[in-house]
Amino acid sequence: MRTGRGAAWNAAARFPAASTLKLAIAVAVLGRHDGKPSAGSRLHLLLRRMLVESHNESANDLEVWLGGSTGAGSGIVNETMWKLGLTDSLMYGGYLPSPFRKLAGVTPIPIRVEGQPSFGQGKYTSAADLARLFQAVFLAAGGKGPLPQLGVSPSEARHLLWLLAAVGDRGKLGRSLVGPVTLLHKGGWLATSRHDAGLVLWPGGAFVAAVMTWSPGGLGSSADVLAGEIAALGRRRFG
Repeated sequence: MRTGRGAAWNAAARFPAASTLKLAIAVAVLGRHDGKPSAGSRLHLLLRRMLVESHNESANDLEVWLGGSTGAGSGIVNETMWKLGLTDSLMYGGYLPSPFRKLAGVTPIPIRVEGQPSFGQGKYTSAADLARLFQAVFLAAGGKGPLPQLGVSPSEARHLLWLLAAVGDRGKLGRSLVGPVTLLHKGGWLATSRHDAGLVLWPGGAFVAAVMTWSPGGLGSSADVLAGEIAALGRRRFG
């Protein structure tokens, strides 16, 4: 995160977004809310349920809070993402109810499309956009980056990071991380897609990782293993 170093493959390809864009909803909400939501408030509970439990109805309620309907709320989320330069992402309505600064001499991370799945109308995003979104929240916690200009205060950004730290699923990015490591992440899955993206922090530094997988016939544990291998590789490389 401090050096601008990184690696990418197929990072600009668009995938069905699933629940990964719930972080974008949270960013848009905090950009329009004055200060960190008070503990126990409706907004605090909705944000927590959406991010920690991945609760679809809470995501829909927050879109309604933003714009009066899920459709209008989606438009506000999209506006926020596009202001951040996340041009390969789209929030499309609601969810189905639940059952750096660039440093001199640093080689730019390659952001391109090697291959892209074909899927129908709906939400989509890319690994690169998810990585930029997490980076923006991380920087905003210190009052840096673009989010403070969009209304997200350092206190609100730190509140988001605190919620992301409470996500319990360690079977993807977190499955092979060892030692004093903290994972702040948001996953998403559909029948054909399994994704995870987040921040990996340890006493010596931090990096952002985003892994998106798709198969028309469905995905099993191999997708989770891949995410774990990518995170572990990043920890070895940047640690």
